[in-house]
Amino acid sequence: MELSAEQNRTLLHIAASVIRVCVGGKAGFFLEFDASIRPFGCFVTLHQKQTHALRGCVGRMGTNDPLFQLVRSAAASALQDPRFTNNPIVLSELNNLVLEISLLSPLTRKPNPLAFDPQSEGILLQFENRHGLFLPQVARDTGWTREQLLDRLCQEKMGLPAVAWRDPRAVLQTFTCTIIGPEPMDQLGVDNSANPNPAQ
Repeated sequence: MELSAEQNRTLLHIAASVIRVCVGGKAGFFLEFDASIRPFGCFVTLHQKQTHALRGCVGRMGTNDPLFQLVRSAAASALQDPRFTNNPIVLSELNNLVLEISLLSPLTRKPNPLAFDPQSEGILLQFENRHGLFLPQVARDTGWTREQLLDRLCQEKMGLPAVAWRDPRAVLQTFTCTIIGPEPMDQLGVDNSANPNPAQ
């Protein structure tokens, strides 16, 4: 998906505004965006600036919602990533976070679970009514092989044995991403000052 630099910046500001409001910051601002742009899916990812440690990554796919609505929804959901239920993002942390938006292409079914390029393709594995997804950034950041990606996907995202992907009933689909960012939250007009009356 081809977007202009201005559109990319607007989407980053939309996501940052939603995140700010959700953690009790100042009221967000409304930015207009072309409602006719409708990607297959969208994920919003938050990392710590210094360590690159993940702080949230959630998205939606397979919808027909306008892009700006998908970004809003994914940004709010990234703050509720179940992996961080006991350590949620707080207002004072925003200055130390980096924001990234991933826009997903439609899915392509592969003939077998190893038929993908880990450096350029994200993966969606389906098996026994469960599914798990890794964005293509995961392989680039970790250096994991195809087998390692699939092992970790089964264990960490699907709650299955690491070897479940080897079952002939497992179905792999791939996608590519248009990545917007990463951009430090403190460069996106987010006010991280202490709020004496945070939203409950």
